[in-house]
Amino acid sequence: MKQQDVLRHVTTPLANPAYAPVVPRFTDREYLNIVYRTDADALRAVVPEPLEIGEPLVRFEVMKMGDVSGYGPYTESGQAIPVSFEGERGEYLHAMYLDNFPATASGREISAYPKTIGSPKLFTENGALVGTLDYGSQRVATATMGYKHHRLDVAEAEAQITVPTFMLKTIPDYDGSPRVFELVRTEITDVVVKEAWTGPARLQLFQHVLAPLADLPVLEVVSASHILTDLTLAPVKPVFDYLKGARS
Repeated sequence: MKQQDVLRHVTTPLANPAYAPVVPRFTDREYLNIVYRTDADALRAVVPEPLEIGEPLVRFEVMKMGDVSGYGPYTESGQAIPVSFEGERGEYLHAMYLDNFPATASGREISAYPKTIGSPKLFTENGALVGTLDYGSQRVATATMGYKHHRLDVAEAEAQITVPTFMLKTIPDYDGSPRVFELVRTEITDVVVKEAWTGPARLQLFQHVLAPLADLPVLEVVSASHILTDLTLAPVKPVFDYLKGARS
């Protein structure tokens, strides 16, 4: 294979890339969001500077991707933390668990999503919307919400899911030292909210050493939403270089 042909590939293996070279469009992405109050000291221990936190809140989410170009359907779950950066309000993506390897690999390599493998599910049962997350054979989260009890204003629903998101991009050098260590920002674009609902909800988190969602304990459920959308994710942009600060 000639050098110019090698450069046309975005990932390895060259003969069988880990993910397709596409900008994915999400069709029928279904959210279950539960915002809860947690312990302020626990939250401060996991949010990296220079991000700032206000109220000690966490958004637990389960997202069922109805159809995604390049990846197909899959389900994802995680925790996002409301933060601000230089006065702009957004969310810090703390942890994400998926059941789709190409989406996991591309999310980590091309962007900076903190994705790892897990087994999330989103379904309805006996009048409740149910979101679960298993890590291996162990249950680490169970969320329930009354199914379509009250309509949620579409503008409010769009505002909930389109806040800017911040993540850490880390790439080690060959000697193990950090080669890239940046805070990056992205946002959702081309969003269409098809349905939006709110209602009563509960959330239980269970201790697991390798899926430590329960380290941000649930003290009080603040709000819940169930939203169906089409959307696209914008490319990430670096906004803070930790190595530049470390070298100065």
